[in-house]
Amino acid sequence: MINIEICLENEKDFREVENLTREAFWNLYHPGCTEHFVIHKLRESSAFIKELDFVAYHDSLIVGNIMYSKAKVLNNDGYESEVLCMGPLSVLPSYQGKGIGSMLMKHTLRVAKDLGFNAVIIFGDPNYYNRFGFKNAEIYNIQTSMGENMEAFMALELYDGALDKVVGKFYEDEVFHVEEKDVDNFDKQFPYKEKLVTDTQLS
Repeated sequence: MINIEICLENEKDFREVENLTREAFWNLYHPGCTEHFVIHKLRESSAFIKELDFVAYHDSLIVGNIMYSKAKVLNNDGYESEVLCMGPLSVLPSYQGKGIGSMLMKHTLRVAKDLGFNAVIIFGDPNYYNRFGFKNAEIYNIQTSMGENMEAFMALELYDGALDKVVGKFYEDEVFHVEEKDVDNFDKQFPYKEKLVTDTQLS
């Protein structure tokens, strides 16, 4: 196992973190990526939780980052319950598979619990996030904002019974909804990378 130091992100890290996020997500789910622009905007959002914005260092290189923001679950009566939204979680491609993402997850889940938050809701790969205790959100009677459920939509209680009275539709902060033209303009600040369309993205 390589030696990794986890600490809070600070302003001098911003561009390096944006670049590593760009590297981690480029052409992964769609041509190019939006995640580096999302974290750029997220830091300025009232939903952003700076106490849960951590970076992973290997020597003097930032090799991973994780961020959280405030989100809500809204029931049919209009009652809001605050929850956490995790993401993006980014690890430099050359450092993936070394347990860095798991270290960031485990560390921040402990901190989130200590800070008094109740639960985390994510969209992600069940095969990866199940190891941290995430379960299909349908178990907790929580749906997406469109009223849907899917394997990738998962929730984690930070203490037993945390979601017992949290029922309804999940809404992440508006910062996650970005315009392609705005992403393209922001991306001009980084070295050129070719956008590729894979067979998976076409299907």
